[in-house]
Parts: sequence; C-alpha cells; structure tokens
Amino acid sequence: MITTDRESGALLLRQLREGRGWSWADLARALRETARQLAVAPLMHRQVTSIQRTVARWESVSDRTSPGDRYQFLLAHLYARTPAGGLTLGPGSDFDTLMEAFRHFGAPPERARQLVELVSNGEANAGSALLPAKLDDGVINGLHESVRAINKQVGSTPFVRLQLQLAPIVESCRRLLQLDHAAAHPGLALLTTDAYSLAGRLAFETRDDEEAMRLYADATKAAGHLADRSHRAAVRTSHTMVTLHATDDLEAARAIARAATVDAHRGSSYAIRARAHAVHAEICARASQPDSAAAALNRAWKTVEQLTIDDPHGGFNADRLNGFDGLCALHAGDARHAHDSLDRSISTLRSSRDAVQRGIVSTDLALARLRLGDPAACVDLLHQAVDITATTGGRVAAQRIKLARRDLRPWRTEDFLAELDDHIHDTLIGR
Repeated sequence: MITTDRESGALLLRQLREGRGWSWADLARALRETARQLAVAPLMHRQVTSIQRTVARWESVSDRTSPGDRYQFLLAHLYARTPAGGLTLGPGSDFDTLMEAFRHFGAPPERARQLVELVSNGEANAGSALLPAKLDDGVINGLHESVRAINKQVGSTPFVRLQLQLAPIVESCRRLLQLDHAAAHPGLALLTTDAYSLAGRLAFETRDDEEAMRLYADATKAAGHLADRSHRAAVRTSHTMVTLHATDDLEAARAIARAATVDAHRGSSYAIRARAHAVHAEICARASQPDSAAAALNRAWKTVEQLTIDDPHGGFNADRLNGFDGLCALHAGDARHAHDSLDRSISTLRSSRDAVQRGIVSTDLALARLRLGDPAACVDLLHQAVDITATTGGRVAAQRIKLARRDLRPWRTEDFLAELDDHIHDTLIGR
C-alpha cells in the first residue's frame, strides 16, 4: 500500500529549490528551459508565471497539488545535474532527495526506477539527438525502432510518460526534415508518419487536442510521400476517431473517413482497408444512417476475409471488427446483435496492448446489457471498465463510461448504482 505524507514532500521540494538559491520564478524558468531542451511540447511555451503558480502550489502545505508526470520528468532532469553541471543520481544527491519527495507525494517505488532510467537514457542518447550533416539510414532506423518500442507500451504505460519518451524523436524528425530533399527520403517519410501519428494519438489521450490535430496533419503530409497509400489511410483512420471524440464533429470526421477509404483502396494492406471501412461504418451509425453503416460493415467483413498473416499493417482482424459491428448495432437499436458481437470481441482482447480497447468495448457491452433489460449486469461490467480505464487513462473509455452512467439514471435509487458512483469517484475522479 502506498502511503502519503504530503507536507514532508512539499518541504523537500522547497529545500531543493532554496538549496539552489532559486526563487519560484527561477525554478519556473528552469523548468520551461528544460522542457524546451527535451521537447516537452505542452510546457515549453507555457508562461513563466503559470509555472510559478504551479510550483507554489506544490510547496504549499494546505494545497493538495503535487507534480504530475510531465513535471516529475522535468524536475528529475533538472535536479539530476549539480549546479556545476555534473550528473549525480546516487544517495545524498538532489536527485535522490527529489525521489524521496515524490514518494511522500504518493509515487510508487517503480516511478523512481522509471525516472532513473529516463534520465540515464537521455544522457546516453544525448548525442543522437544532434542533427546529422546528412540523412543517415542508421539514425533513421534507430529512431524508428524507438517509435515501435514506445507504441508497444500503449496500454501498460501512462500516456504522459509515453509522450515524454516520444517527444525527442518527434523533434529529431522535425530537424531532419529541414535537410535538403529530406521529405522525399522513404525511410524518413515512414519514420515521421509513424512518429507524428503516434504523437497525435498521445496528445489526444492527454487532452491536448490542438496539438493532436496539428500532428495528424503533419503525419498525413509525411505519408503523402510514401508510394503505398496504406500508410496515409492508417493515419486518416486514427485521425477520424480522434476528431470524432475530441470535437464530436461528425461531418469533419466523415470527410476524413472517406479520404481514408479512398487511400486504403489504393494501398496494399487489406487490414487497413477493413479498418477504414469499419471506421466509416461507425461514423455512419452515429449519424443515424443505418443503411450506409451496414453497407460499410459489409465491405469491412468481405475485406477481413482476404487478410493474410504477412500483412505489415496486421492487427486489425475479425476480432476487432466485431467491436465495430457491435457498436453499430447499438446505434441501430439491435441490442442482441450488439451484445453478441461485443462479447466475441472482448473475449479476444487479452494482452496489455489491448487494454485501452478492452476498456472501450467493456463500456459498449455494458450498454448492450442495459438495453437488454439487465442494469445490474451493466453495472458489473462498468466496474471492470472503470478499473481498466484508471490503469490505462484511456480517454474514449472514460467518455463512454460517462454516457453509460447517464443512461442508468432511472435506477439512481438502487444500491448497485450508488456503489458504481463511489467507484467512479474514488478511482477516476477523486484520485
């Protein structure tokens, strides 16, 4: 069990700051400069006065604010170096004191290990962030492998931490693109497509929608330099869903979805083609166009039948399509079909990489059970979805939980609903 002693943590943060001879404003400026050096986009342009107020809240014994993941990352890099510039992480160092402060604020022991690893890796890779004099396939391949490794952590590592790992790679891509004829380099185009698209997803999950849209636009542009249009279709399907859930603008989402299907049919991947049709089907279903949704789903199912095991964009298959099928059935009012499709889908989502999707499908399945007249079974599933969402931080699942809770209002006097409300508050809201 993790215990907290917030007052001790606040005191240690103050001692660290004063030990460097810094005012709140000095620390705020140092944090912003560190954010710029590490390409932490949400903080690198923030006003010093805003950061200063945040610092003051950390050190207040009456405030409940503590450094979040981004600020922990920046503070770790800042205090890992001595005033003379040397890297010191061992016992008795400012970095060690900072880790103690985080423990008092309630950070689990593994967080200190993660920060040590992030700081150490940052030092080891410092040279690789420098702009090479020319495009180097080795550098590009290494960066691309890092993007893939970060992507594999989705579902098991908080989105903010993945965003922090990815930020220097995104910045490296931007610098590489400034070289002559760089945009047309196939390896760099593929790297930037994947890096920007993943960064857009992470920005959405961390509720930075403006940055997400900009990154998806950049990813779409980068993918335009690739001969295989499956890459751009993949970006656009993801962009469609982010646009839908960030803005609730069906028309904007529909336009991107249509462009995705056009690209998908010009590309080589049947998996991407099936996903593009599935995404288009969901948009149609949400727009109360059941016939169009059914037609798009039919195309998706026919495409799934043509999947091959060597598809480089593999990952979307009949199991994932069942989730879309079930959601479309929910919107069409066919709760039984929805339940059966969603139940088949969720039974296959077992890996940590599937956790975010499992949270989404769980809420959809819960709603199907409610529509079938079983509110208690609905609530049982929502309890599971709440726990999954608390672990993954999945934004879409959280939105779906809110909508499902709204539909449960007729049972507001039931004990099982009061227990769900307590669970939601304690796990998602009050944590």
